[in-house]
Amino acid sequence: MVLLALIVTVLYAEFARHQLGLSQVGGYLIGLGFVVSLLGSVLLHELGHALTARRYGIGVRGITLELLGGYTEMERDAPSPRVDVLVSLAGPAVSAVLGAAAVAATLALPDRTLVNQLAFQLAVSNVIVAVFNLLPGLPLDGGRALRAAVWAVTRDRHRGTEVAGWVGRAVAVGTAALVTLLTLTRHLAPLALPLMLLVALTLWRGAGQSIRVARVSRRFPLIDLSRLARPVLSVPTGTPLAEAQRRRDAGTDPGAALLVTDSAGRPLALVDPAAAGAVPVERRPWLAVDAVSRSLADLPVMPVGLDGDQVMETVQHHPGAQYVVTSGEDVVGILHIADLAQLLEPHRKMNT
Repeated sequence: MVLLALIVTVLYAEFARHQLGLSQVGGYLIGLGFVVSLLGSVLLHELGHALTARRYGIGVRGITLELLGGYTEMERDAPSPRVDVLVSLAGPAVSAVLGAAAVAATLALPDRTLVNQLAFQLAVSNVIVAVFNLLPGLPLDGGRALRAAVWAVTRDRHRGTEVAGWVGRAVAVGTAALVTLLTLTRHLAPLALPLMLLVALTLWRGAGQSIRVARVSRRFPLIDLSRLARPVLSVPTGTPLAEAQRRRDAGTDPGAALLVTDSAGRPLALVDPAAAGAVPVERRPWLAVDAVSRSLADLPVMPVGLDGDQVMETVQHHPGAQYVVTSGEDVVGILHIADLAQLLEPHRKMNT
């Protein structure tokens, strides 16, 4: 982002120098002012999303700012298509109001002055942001509105996301083709071409991510912790690692997780497969399982009765490689994140 801000500052500084006859220092100052104003416009755009989301009871974790746009991270999805539309269009509405105010300022200020040119550029920027964001393809705001419309018609939010994602890919291709054509016909400065192609690439990747999320989300109902979690084999504290592994291999499920318990049978820790595998074979008879275990207090817990959406919410809030699955006070299994990923994306190649 810093590099991009410097590029825009230099490009706009050169433009301002030629338009207004400014010194080099003056050109860079107005270029920097334009970048700061643009970031402020993006912030207000995202605040429009955030405040509207909070108005409808959707928590907001934070706002990420970039020179080419921003992102408002919400705690949950909109509860209905209507709320999704209102939250989506709040940002472009703010940009449109800022653009209109900047247009009015441009007309009111003396022509070919420093403040007039800055107001003009802010007007153009905000109008472009408002119009461009209304294009009907994810990850743009118009794409979210399209998703809500398809959701309302089909009663299937995931289908709406996938449709808007594919339209978003079409918008990305169209954007790349249009800016290339405008550059070739000299309606767009050649230096702006890489910047606009970066925008198109960002749209393509965002649209692809939306399609992937929709396909994964459709499989949430398949998550059943009682079947997905690996069983556990309890071994007393102090058991040699080799002996614990021998008991597991001789049991009915060689893939069982090794659960370390105290003398009363209460679970204490979980043997870390990676740490155990790193121990040389000749040392395993002399090394207790405790040395390669993680305390259960350090691992996230999931009750066995959670549904798919609740499991994914837990994973999102408490990312990790393993989760302790419980039934009351009993540990009934261990969920490995790799097993969950394989269930949700069975055709995706996993790293081993």
